[in-house]
Amino acid sequence: MKKTLKTLVVSGALVLAGVALPAPLANAVGEGPNHDGNGQITTSKLATYDEMVDFLKKQDASQERMELEVIGQTVKGRDIHLVKYLTDPSKPTILYLTQQHGNEQLTTEGAMEFIKHLGTGKSGGILDGVNILIVPMLNADGAMGDVNFPLDDYIAKGERHLTRYNAEEVDLNRDHVAKIQPETQALHNNVMRKYPIDYMIDLHHQGSRSERDGQLVSGSILYPTTPNADPAVVEKSKQLGAVVFNSVDPTGWGHLGKYLGGDAETISRNGIAVEYGIATLLFEMRGMSDHYLDDYALGLRSNGYLIKQTVLTLTSTAAAIADGSITTADTTFWETLATQTSRPGEEADGE
Repeated sequence: MKKTLKTLVVSGALVLAGVALPAPLANAVGEGPNHDGNGQITTSKLATYDEMVDFLKKQDASQERMELEVIGQTVKGRDIHLVKYLTDPSKPTILYLTQQHGNEQLTTEGAMEFIKHLGTGKSGGILDGVNILIVPMLNADGAMGDVNFPLDDYIAKGERHLTRYNAEEVDLNRDHVAKIQPETQALHNNVMRKYPIDYMIDLHHQGSRSERDGQLVSGSILYPTTPNADPAVVEKSKQLGAVVFNSVDPTGWGHLGKYLGGDAETISRNGIAVEYGIATLLFEMRGMSDHYLDDYALGLRSNGYLIKQTVLTLTSTAAAIADGSITTADTTFWETLATQTSRPGEEADGE
């Protein structure tokens, strides 16, 4: 049987990720590893903003097909970067958006791995069939804890705290209608309105105690749920989710649920689908890098499989768009995919 580009890329995605898989595999899902004796909650192993920028500039210098653009500045004046692989305007384009919430950094770490390997020549021809845009850290002030409010109750150890909010204590993922904050304005003015985007995955983290079918999830997904979204856009969004689910859930270490999300258009998943007609998918990874609630943060031993899950998500969706297989993705799994629930003790603080 002839292997498609998607098959080849997905089969090699975990190798490309370059991240050691936790052992045993069963501990990577659900019941661990968490911060209870399974790894310290610390920010010391996470890339700082300056380290990320240095990484992006080095990759830009070494990768012929990559271009780095500054799309605006944060409240505190940090440049916001856009990584671009625009090879053919006739090809479809996907945007990967990470770290709207500054304490949700492992998706950024995964995006950096993805960028690195797109430049190695081992990506199976993905870039021949799809244009890729990546915002690797929208909320840099929150990621660095450089904010105008106290973070004394945050629990991570390390040189900095990471917070959900931007420097003005605003949730950027509630600002996609008014677009008041400079970070949101940069995204809409210099990415959403500038490039012909077909698909977007908005990568987040949620708490650590959400479960599906009695087992804690490694992540959860959701398409636009506002009634104002075009049904054709919703169907394309569901196809994007099908690619992610079929890539991650069968791995043995991934376990995905359907996210319980609202229909407010202030949220990017809904608002961007309506305003621009773009197929959008929310992916909520398990656990956060820092928080003021113990049940939300995960220790270092969880980092490897969550970064790997991010790389697999980005690689598989880009490959499915590149070879066209996304257009035949079966969305009927959504009809039986259980909406995740929360174990006692967790408060809602996702998306």
